[in-house]
Amino acid sequence: MATRKRSGSGSKRPKEKVVYIYELLLHGANADQNKQNFWDEFFLLQPNTEAFETELQKLDSAKLCAAKSNLLLLLEKCVDIMDVNDVKRTHNALITLSILTYTMFKKYSNPEDGSVENMFAEFRLGDVEEHIKKLVEKIKELIICDNSDTLRFYCLKLLFIVGSGTDNLDDNLLLEYIMSNNLFDSLKKVLSDSTARLEHGHDIVILLALLVNYRKHDATNPYVVKLSLLDDELALHGFGHVISATLFEFIKQQTTNVLAVQNNSWISSLSSMVGNMFLSDEVDEKMYQIRQNNALLLALYEAVHLNRNFITTLATTHSESSSPPSPSNTLNSHHSISDLSSAPIIDVTQYPTNLLVAVFQYW
Repeated sequence: MATRKRSGSGSKRPKEKVVYIYELLLHGANADQNKQNFWDEFFLLQPNTEAFETELQKLDSAKLCAAKSNLLLLLEKCVDIMDVNDVKRTHNALITLSILTYTMFKKYSNPEDGSVENMFAEFRLGDVEEHIKKLVEKIKELIICDNSDTLRFYCLKLLFIVGSGTDNLDDNLLLEYIMSNNLFDSLKKVLSDSTARLEHGHDIVILLALLVNYRKHDATNPYVVKLSLLDDELALHGFGHVISATLFEFIKQQTTNVLAVQNNSWISSLSSMVGNMFLSDEVDEKMYQIRQNNALLLALYEAVHLNRNFITTLATTHSESSSPPSPSNTLNSHHSISDLSSAPIIDVTQYPTNLLVAVFQYW
């Protein structure tokens, strides 16, 4: 029996509603003209980050000019919808803002699309200054709010995107709003909380390193002043603990790798026979991890350089049980050495939990 062929149009996947709205907004259409609750409903839709970034990247100078008013409106609505008691809409607004900010920085870093300075000039930051100030104020509230750890995570990611948006920190005019609306106390509170620090400490320490280095020699940087005057023992030890825990994990991983090779002589011989086929990949991975740690070492330098109270933190021994997870750590407690290995159990007490010792052993 002959089977009926499906029509070509029937095989086409329907477009997501949120993607359809992205296209309307970026084509300059007035998407909300016929719906009173348009934005309330829009922020209930799960953002499609890939589609939104793709549509933004498609914009040439003429299309960007047509879409500019809608992009500024989107910024305004993202800020307005944020509320500690409306987790879903706030979550979606933060993701939308993060993709918008990241993609625009990426787009204008391409010489063909101009420069970051051109981006700031075209979008006239003065016209949206109040919205950006309001955004920073809401981020301050969300960071210290206990309603949702997820919201805190996305707030920090948005700040990280803003802080790392330009190759030269001093060219990033968006950081002026973070300077004038100081986030230091909110970040300090998270560092002082051992539970919150486990999840967010790494991001906060690197973010502080970025903020401290923004035009710190040209004018009074409030983060330089705040860090130099910080005398909160919990925050100082939290700052040091994030750095020592990350370095500790890197040292432990490298030591474990060395011991595994030493105790697998037949594997070592085989490796010699086949040559250094995978050496390049291993070196690249190690160098990537070292580059990640460089930001933490910069933060350590700034803390020691600016704050004499931090000296006592260098000699403090931290409990390994409260060590935050390191982004460069690829091991877990369930991994075991192969049965073919006779490597002894590694005594964790041989690893440094003291920040100063960790730094020396890291080098």
